[in-house]
Amino acid sequence: MKPIVHVPNAVLTTPSKTVTSFDKRLAQLISDMKKILLGASNPKGVGLAAPQIGENWRIFITKPWERSRIRVFINPEIIKSSIERTDGVPGRDNKFEGCLSILKIWGKVKRIATISLRYYDQKGQKHEEEFKGFLATIIQHETDHTNGILFTQRVLEQKGKLYQTDKDKEGKEILEEISI
Repeated sequence: MKPIVHVPNAVLTTPSKTVTSFDKRLAQLISDMKKILLGASNPKGVGLAAPQIGENWRIFITKPWERSRIRVFINPEIIKSSIERTDGVPGRDNKFEGCLSILKIWGKVKRIATISLRYYDQKGQKHEEEFKGFLATIIQHETDHTNGILFTQRVLEQKGKLYQTDKDKEGKEILEEISI
């Protein structure tokens, strides 16, 4: 199984290629991605884009909650967005985004609250669907991956702060602001 690639790997900041063949190779890649996402811990992943395993394709998968099924999104394109923005990750106390490719770094990203997405499924069927809340945030984060954009770039564009995971004197996990 392929490992998750980490910054500064160039595949993470390179726009991905459009999928044109919905074949056995694509099915195997998606199967591998599912295993990798399910195996991710500390942090537990809620989404994974193909570039995060070194594959420069416009594909991502999501699993927002423990009981959710994994959904596959191929050649995603946000076609409509609300004016309303989130104040960080909806439904979370700390509102911070993280990334399996940027370990122990967190930041708040204001994202579009409701999006309409055009995408293909694994069989090559085209879909248009509206998403809101936590899933809309995940989809935007993963779509950014397919466009070569990392969440840290979004934090900095929005003049936000980045935080690094550390431990206090008692060994409890804390977040410390990173000076840039």
